[in-house]
Formats: sequence, structure tokens, C-alpha cells
Amino acid sequence: MSIGRGTKTTLGVDEAGRGPALGPMVLAVVGLDSAAARALTRLGLRDSKAFGGGRAREDRLACADRIRAVACYVAVSVVEVDTIDRRVACGELNALEREVAAALLDGAPAHDRIVADGHTLFHALTARFPRLVAHDRGESVHAAVAAASVIAKTRRDELFAVIQGRYRSAFGAIHGGGYVNDGTRRFLRAYAERHGALPPEARRSWPHPYVADLLPTSALPAGRGRTLT
Repeated sequence: MSIGRGTKTTLGVDEAGRGPALGPMVLAVVGLDSAAARALTRLGLRDSKAFGGGRAREDRLACADRIRAVACYVAVSVVEVDTIDRRVACGELNALEREVAAALLDGAPAHDRIVADGHTLFHALTARFPRLVAHDRGESVHAAVAAASVIAKTRRDELFAVIQGRYRSAFGAIHGGGYVNDGTRRFLRAYAERHGALPPEARRSWPHPYVADLLPTSALPAGRGRTLT
């Protein structure tokens, strides 16, 4: 969709997968004009975490299709585990997210403002993007942020489904999207018992105390408490 004269366009910035111990992180930027934002809101657009129930994934996918049909800009970037580990080791996870978001914003069409989800995380980008405002719960400020959340989450779901498929026959389903829960702990422990290591999709910069007895000390992170600038 092209941007018409007089149309107010907002870019929304959000991520999915910052916290999991397993799998990549995905950032997305979505541009919506006022009419598209209103239409998507009427159709039930909301933050990706607000999709609940047994059909949550299907509902998000349907919402993502609607977003792509009316958005003037959709850009997605996947941050792989090795990049996350390298930057966390330097205390630079927040800096990494800002760099990825800035690269996506650099490719965006003309717009009136940018709304990013996370004040502490993204406020520093205002020096580079004067039209940017950063808010906690950014989806409550503009639908474009909720749209970015849905786009990022659906892409991460696709990538995590590939990880699940890779290990299902040997270890069964991995429940919980790679977040530290019973399903993820069970999988990582079973993998470590068999291979004496973490799988390549595991973030080595995250603590894994539930497999510490199975791995050499050198395979575990040196510690937490770094400042993520």
C-alpha cells in the first residue's frame, strides 16, 4: 500500500523472543496509516501475548495476514543465538536490539512518527530518530506496535517450529516456545544426558542450572549481572 497525501502514518517497533533460553529473537517494524490502524483494531488486533486459548497460534497467523494486507511497511529481522550470546557476553543485549531496530527503521518509507515498545530499551534511539517515542506497553499507544508484536511473534513461531521438528523424533515435543519452563528444561536435560552438551539452538549466555551436573564448567555461562546497555 502506498502512502497517500495527508495520510498519517505510524511505524511500530516490537520484538519477540528476547527472554527464551532456546531459539532466536525476532524484531519487527510495521507501518500503518490511520485507516489501516482503525480497521485492524476493529478486527481484533492486539498485542501478541494477548492471544490466548487453544487457537492462539492460528488467530495470530490470521491477524498477521490481515496486517500484511493493509500495512504500508513490514520489515523483520531474525537475531540468531550466536549473535545474542556474543553481545550478552559484552553486556550489550539492549544495544543489539537498538541496532537491529535502527536498521529496520532506516529502510522505512516516509512516516509521521515511530512508537517503540519499551522506554528503557528504545528511548536512546530518539537521538537518531527524532519522531520516535518509546513507551512501556507501546501497543496501548498505537496499533502499529501491536501489529509489530504479532508479526515478530508469528515469525518466531515459524522458526521455533523448525527447531521442534528437528528434535521431535528423538526427544518428543518441546513445549513452551523455548522459554525456561518444564518443557524446555526437560528437553535440554535430555539432550545434555545424550550428548554431553547443549544443542546449538540453546543460548549459552543464559544460566542453565538444571543441566549443570551434566556439563563441564566451561560449557556454562560465567555469570549474570552484566549491565545490558
